[in-house]
Amino acid sequence: MPKIVLIGAGSGFGSRLSVDILSYPELQDSDLCLVDIEQARVDGVADFVRKVVDRHKLPTRVYATTDRRAVLEGADYVVVAIAVGGPAYNGVPYYWEIEIPKKYGVSQQVADTVGVGGVFRTLRTAPEMLRICRDMEELCPKAWLINYTNPMSMLCWAMYKATKIRGVGLCHSVQGTHNQLCGFLGLQANQATSWVAGINHQSWFLRFEKRGSAWSQGEDLYPALFEAAKNPEIFNKEAVRFEMMKHFGYFVTESSGHNSEYVPYFRKRPELFEQFNLKHREPTKDGDRAKRFWEQDVPGAGKIDDDALALKRSQEYASGIMYAIETNGLFRFNGNVRNDGLISNLPDGCCVEVPCMVDGTGIRPCGIGALPVQVAALNQVHVAVQQLTVEAVLEKDLNKAFMACALDPLTAAICSLADIRSMFDELVEADRPWLGDMFA
Repeated sequence: MPKIVLIGAGSGFGSRLSVDILSYPELQDSDLCLVDIEQARVDGVADFVRKVVDRHKLPTRVYATTDRRAVLEGADYVVVAIAVGGPAYNGVPYYWEIEIPKKYGVSQQVADTVGVGGVFRTLRTAPEMLRICRDMEELCPKAWLINYTNPMSMLCWAMYKATKIRGVGLCHSVQGTHNQLCGFLGLQANQATSWVAGINHQSWFLRFEKRGSAWSQGEDLYPALFEAAKNPEIFNKEAVRFEMMKHFGYFVTESSGHNSEYVPYFRKRPELFEQFNLKHREPTKDGDRAKRFWEQDVPGAGKIDDDALALKRSQEYASGIMYAIETNGLFRFNGNVRNDGLISNLPDGCCVEVPCMVDGTGIRPCGIGALPVQVAALNQVHVAVQQLTVEAVLEKDLNKAFMACALDPLTAAICSLADIRSMFDELVEADRPWLGDMFA
């Protein structure tokens, strides 16, 4: 009878992960505690989850609150998917983190994990993540923290460095990319296997193989993937990632638009935007929340689509991890964990994304060894940015945050150091209402 707390339940993850959890019969006799800072939002999600519970006559007990401490005591799993300051991808402060860099020529398409946007999102988000960990240390010190909040690497690194909570960061880019690659080759997802490692949103398909027998290694699918990339229709679906594969030899996780922010090659001239199908992000200053998967796009806010009440499991990993721990089953996933010698040519202590095995004993990351030199180099510059940002948060040192921005490959490809300093100072002033911890 596990106790599961979802912090940030009003986000898209709250309802989606609740259905995933309920899809496992072994997890249905759970206390499911939904937490959000907005009462109306958490009540809406709780109402939906209770409808799912009632529809399937489940024994699950559903609670909704705006006070996480009221439900954290004795928790077994704490899932965190929060946005600090405003909507994750619209409105302020996100609006400023897009628009101010754009004034200086730095165009970002997602701005939630790396670059100037990622640094400032960390500055405003990490202090709250650390407060959640402190509450867990007091109220549920043995619980597993499962983080979905971006910037994944920097937040996880800060939590691993500054707290004793055991945890893992989850993203859907590995399994999503695996499914994409299979689609490019006309395969079902279960007809191929992959071995992926690196850092979040910039992990590398080190092996991509057609599934073999229990006793033999499968066929290498990279030759077929290089051949498929010669088809313009396929290439243009992921132009940046195929171009990276062409020159560096490996396919990278996360979308082409997002990956164009990680490197200095694509977002610096108008013709490159056109060639690689890139866009400029254009958030509104006053952003509304996104519609959830269970809300019909018809008049009558909150009306629930009947099909959404089905126990359909998504590709998210969280429920599979809980299932394996509770039943002593076996589950493999890619997780963001502390680099304790897992990737030998990335710094110890940083946050890496590697295959992990989980069973009743907990989560066991897999050792990778050395990444190919060229892709490790692409990771290493971001690890340096991440380290400086984490130190900026923990030491309350804004100058280290500036240096992190100055080292970002995309920003450095566009701006002089003086321009980066001016941009940084503008962002500090715009985000000051949400950076109180940096001035404490």
